[in-house]
Amino acid sequence: MKVLIRILFVSFLSFSSMTFIFGQEVKKLSKDQSVGEGSLDQISWLEGYWKGNGFGGTCDEIWTPAMDNSMSGIFRYSQNDTLQFKEYMVIEEIDSSLILKLKHFNRDLSPWEEKDEWTTFKLVEIEGQTAYFNGLTYHKKKNQLIIKLILHHDGEEHIETFTFKKMKM
Repeated sequence: MKVLIRILFVSFLSFSSMTFIFGQEVKKLSKDQSVGEGSLDQISWLEGYWKGNGFGGTCDEIWTPAMDNSMSGIFRYSQNDTLQFKEYMVIEEIDSSLILKLKHFNRDLSPWEEKDEWTTFKLVEIEGQTAYFNGLTYHKKKNQLIIKLILHHDGEEHIETFTFKKMKM
């Protein structure tokens, strides 16, 4: 009986730890929560060319070094060697915090967002080589970049994972 209780307890602890770890893949700001503090220097590890997969296709992401309180990036998604869409991104350092803004474009450069609208992700916090934005996480582990994004479809929420490897330009 003691052995069974120990096994159940260890299984519960393992499950609880997994739930906590998986639950922290992507963080969200609550309505009354202030944005997190952070600087572009803290995410300089994001710079470079990254190639990988997500959405069932091939993805590229490039981030330039910071200049004038911002970093610029490009994301490209293709499936079966056909470009599907791209994003132009900027991470700005404003008032001791960061905000990631992006615009989506079809392959013909027609925009998804209106001219003066951006899809935005405010900073929640930075922990080492993990940057948590509201609904979006960037995590660097050695030469690998893992991006987790909360998506909504038909009232349901799920996390899409993108896995990249650092490439030479």
